[in-house]
Amino acid sequence: MKYLPIGIQSFEKLRERNYLYVDKTKEIYDLIAAGDIYFLSRPRRFGKSLLISTMDAIFSGRKDLFEGLYIYDKWDWTEQYPVIRLDFGGLTFKTPKMLANSLSYFVNKIASENSIILRSTETPTQFAELIEQLHISTGQKVVVLVDEYDKPITDHLLNPEVMNENKDTLHDFYQVLKASDDHIRFIFLTGVSKFAGVSVFSALNNLNDISLKWRYASICGYTQAELESNFTEYIDEAALHNSMSGEELLNEIRKNYNGYSWDGSVSVYNPFSTLLFFSNGEFANYWFSTGTPTFLVELLKKRNKVEFVLEPIQATSSTFESYDPVNIGEIPLLFQTGYLTIKQKELIFGQPQYTLGVPNEEVRKSFLASLLNGYSSYPAGQIPTLMQQLQKQICAGDTSGMERNLRMLLAHIPNILHIEKEAYYHSLFLLLMKLLGFDIQGELLTNIGRIDAVWRQPGLTVVAEVKYHAEKDIESLLDDAMKQIRDRRYYEAFLADGKVTLMGIAFSGKEVRCRLESVS
Repeated sequence: MKYLPIGIQSFEKLRERNYLYVDKTKEIYDLIAAGDIYFLSRPRRFGKSLLISTMDAIFSGRKDLFEGLYIYDKWDWTEQYPVIRLDFGGLTFKTPKMLANSLSYFVNKIASENSIILRSTETPTQFAELIEQLHISTGQKVVVLVDEYDKPITDHLLNPEVMNENKDTLHDFYQVLKASDDHIRFIFLTGVSKFAGVSVFSALNNLNDISLKWRYASICGYTQAELESNFTEYIDEAALHNSMSGEELLNEIRKNYNGYSWDGSVSVYNPFSTLLFFSNGEFANYWFSTGTPTFLVELLKKRNKVEFVLEPIQATSSTFESYDPVNIGEIPLLFQTGYLTIKQKELIFGQPQYTLGVPNEEVRKSFLASLLNGYSSYPAGQIPTLMQQLQKQICAGDTSGMERNLRMLLAHIPNILHIEKEAYYHSLFLLLMKLLGFDIQGELLTNIGRIDAVWRQPGLTVVAEVKYHAEKDIESLLDDAMKQIRDRRYYEAFLADGKVTLMGIAFSGKEVRCRLESVS
């Protein structure tokens, strides 16, 4: 078996060391042939850097690296272009001054490597000089490849002062690209978000944002066909290791790591998680564990918007337009960072309408657990154990055990965060129930204090209702929860499927009571 390219972002190293490479050169060839200025948004660890590196090797004329790949006999390898490749992941930008110094160092380093003397002392002007002189000295127009163009902004979303100064610096730097149009052959930028006010999208009038274009929906990530054709030996090995058939293993991999789509039709696997799964042979939350979304958790908690990760979200094209980083909305932020993806796209009165949802189980379980930790301060590492215990207690009808575990959950809420509002508990227990496997009925999510939730296991259906009141007698609340289920007959649709249990949970402050009753 070939070595897996985990963490390898250099196309040159990958090919020279015979690492496994899923051929994306057809999409790249079509892209280069169709235009000259592009932007691609994808979440972190989705292969953007490897894509940039592959383009670098193509424009640099490294024909030897492409033998056996689609582009090998289609590209004119005699044409070699000077490439300026800027990777913000390798620059320092903790402060605006550090960003300015890093950009200056980068431009002067490229100039020195090409024996170019820059006359100006201002970085934007030096950048323009560099592009012009590379064109003149080589006789070929310049290729500009920018990886993570927005990282100096996204890394400071919690620090508006630094973020805005960095944004201004980038605005001046990127503005050079339009003025240098006569000297440029091709521009390609990647990032996580499409931010307004950074000059890239305003100055480059003919920039083509391909983030949601169907032709390039699989340019990053693995399709089902690519997974099965490129990883055959790894699939067989992992199936044997996990005591599964090949079909069973593929279903589990699909459930955990597939599900990302940017056109509502083509679905791709997260390459980072998929490669680590095949390397380790164990199902785990690889992508999520590399970057805990503290900012996202705090934002959703502050705005009390957990429903965005609990139910399908409707969106229009305007959702994906450029954003103001200071006032970015929850939906665009969750989408750009990979916690929501396009589940369906349809035309309504000629306009595209999108249904967004959580991509897969890896993201769903991990992000819900992180949110539950944010709401309750319950130790994140202990949440899986808590969920397992509660599931067993529900199946066994162990109400005292459930109450004990729920009290432990509530006990971790610091008094300063202990908000005496129904909305707080509503969100907290929506998260808890979703983690337990309950299907939350979407139409009731906006009715604060009412939860209609169903948990279906083979031979068992649990219908639940949660009530909260800061002052009302807790036993009366519990009676109300059970009465609501019976009066509205939520359970009737499940009687033919086996055992049905009604579950009521009542809260008053940090007090909790549970009741489980069977119906037939």
